[in-house]
Amino acid sequence: MEISYKKLWKLLVDNQMKKSDLYKAADISGYTATKLNKNEPVPLEALMRICKVFHCDIGEIMELIWENE
Repeated sequence: MEISYKKLWKLLVDNQMKKSDLYKAADISGYTATKLNKNEPVPLEALMRICKVFHCDIGEIMELIWENE
């Protein structure tokens, strides 16, 4: 299983927002920002703050990609 934040990056483009603006608005640390950029798991609290910025549900910023096992 993998995590993808492609939906988040699309939201940024749609809202004409830079990653740095999002990280500041959602109080995202540099460590968490790096994990987001690498499609790695991040704390739920960080995802909730991002959702608050966009007034959206968590499924609108990320998705789980299931691989055939």
